[in-house]
Amino acid sequence: MTSLFGGSSNPTASSADMAARLEQVKNSIHNELALQNAQELMNKVTDKCYVKCVPKPGGSLSSSEEKCLSQCMERYLEAFDIVNRTYIARLRKERVDQQS
Repeated sequence: MTSLFGGSSNPTASSADMAARLEQVKNSIHNELALQNAQELMNKVTDKCYVKCVPKPGGSLSSSEEKCLSQCMERYLEAFDIVNRTYIARLRKERVDQQS
C-alpha cells in the first residue's frame, strides 16, 4: 500500500525520507500558489487597466491607449510590489517576535 507521499505505508520508512517527501510536497504547493497568484495579478491588471484605458474597443489600440495601458500596468505592478514587500517584512517581524 502506498502513502500520500508516494512511498509505502511501511512503518520502517526512514524519517529522513518522509521529511524529504514532505518538503517536496510543500515546495510543489508553494510553486502552484505562486503561479496562481501571478495569474490572478495579471488578470486583475488586465481587467482594470483595459477598462480604464480602452473606452471604445476597436480592431487595434491607438497610441494613447497603448501608453495608458503601459503606465497603468506599471503603476499597478509597482503598488503590488510595495504591498508584497511590506507584507513579507511584517510576516518576518512577527516570526522573529514569536521566536523571542
